[in-house]
Amino acid sequence: MQLKHLTSRSMFDRTLDNLAWGWKRISPLDDGKSIALRSDLPESDIKVLRKHMQNCLETKGGEVTARSRAADLGRAYLGLNDQGRYRFLKLIADEFGINEEQLRSTMKAYLETSGEPDIASEDISTYPNSESTQFLEEMRSQLRPPWVKLFTQFNALPSGVNFLVDMRADLVRFSRQLPGLEALNRDLQNLLVSWFDIGFLDLKRITWNEPAALLEKLIAYEAVHEIQSWDDLKNRLDIDRCCYAFFHPRMPDEPLIFVQVALVNGLSGNIHVLLDDSAPVEDPEHVDTAIFYSISNTQLGLRGVSLGDFLIKRVVDDLSRLFPNLKTFATLSPIPGFHAFLDKYLKGNDQFLTSKTESQLLREIVETESTVDYQALNASKELQSLLMRMCAHYLVNEKRTKGASDSVANFHLTNGARIEQIHWMGDHSQQGMKRSFGLMVNYFYKLSDIEKNHEAYIGDGHIKFSSQVKSLLKKNQT
Repeated sequence: MQLKHLTSRSMFDRTLDNLAWGWKRISPLDDGKSIALRSDLPESDIKVLRKHMQNCLETKGGEVTARSRAADLGRAYLGLNDQGRYRFLKLIADEFGINEEQLRSTMKAYLETSGEPDIASEDISTYPNSESTQFLEEMRSQLRPPWVKLFTQFNALPSGVNFLVDMRADLVRFSRQLPGLEALNRDLQNLLVSWFDIGFLDLKRITWNEPAALLEKLIAYEAVHEIQSWDDLKNRLDIDRCCYAFFHPRMPDEPLIFVQVALVNGLSGNIHVLLDDSAPVEDPEHVDTAIFYSISNTQLGLRGVSLGDFLIKRVVDDLSRLFPNLKTFATLSPIPGFHAFLDKYLKGNDQFLTSKTESQLLREIVETESTVDYQALNASKELQSLLMRMCAHYLVNEKRTKGASDSVANFHLTNGARIEQIHWMGDHSQQGMKRSFGLMVNYFYKLSDIEKNHEAYIGDGHIKFSSQVKSLLKKNQT
């Protein structure tokens, strides 16, 4: 754990240092003055910042000067603490958005000059005149907030895309607690969606022979099953294991999202077996199943930018090409929302609890403040039966506005998978016990059914599941 912490910290420091150093190399401002802001951005500094932003938008002095101003503004942002960054972004949101008064005036002028064209008439004078067309173009321009222009100026800088992704991460964090940044956050997200279109991304298989800096990032960014050591990482990159990541040409050293895959025979139901570095290595030419056991998004700033669904499809295509013997593609996935669901369920009704004993058993493990003891839970057949059927209900029947309540389930069901098999004690690590009492689930990607399942789920929320899950659901009805 310490390895992960130190790696993440050192990577962050190097990123800031490299970015600031790179931008210092851009030609200095014509007047020789760089913007200097205190870290918490007090009100007196905001006046200086406002003027600098206005100068950036006016783009006086040509392209070189515009780039220098944008680089100077970016360096100033990197030097701020959280309070200063919030004030920086709040200034943009408050003063560099759409000018509604100007827009209303232009809209009024357009309506007064446009009139209703007579489609049946051959008289071209009945069609919109040049004056109304001019007002229409002005409205289009005014609907594009000035802050979009600021963002695109950063994009033109070396590592500017990386800078904007990190700035979006700040916006995501601040928007959770502080109002007034929603529109700014949404517009930057929309820009990133277009800049990170799947057509611009490169898929790369990562091996143990990659530069140490990239391998460090895998350790730091792994979000599902923590990488405990370099030996652990090496095991995950062995010949019967695969790791794939998406990269953007403007961020060539930064994995955006990566997936880890185990090549095995048959479905896997225990993550500890998959990650056991003492287990014999399988011959990838003689296995029949690819198990996706971890998908990690690395950039908070790319939240809302769809990458994972394309990644799985591309990896399936590549693995099918490399190993034609593979017949089954499935996941071994956590169930992160299960514990929280049970806690909420016990405070509501108990329609699936067949006895007071079941209710008491469930309350004892759900409401405990400490981590549930693996050995004690594993010894209780009654709790095993109860949690397995409750989990089936949770995955299939508990819904939110746009699909399954569980975020991981929603992701895979959206991609066209079906719920295949729920496993008892698939992950008895501290984290696994805390989030789902050790339960894990396979989502099965049957290639011939993916599109059909996707359409059924997106269209009417219909969830495909196996006979094992169906059997567990029936037990809830008895």
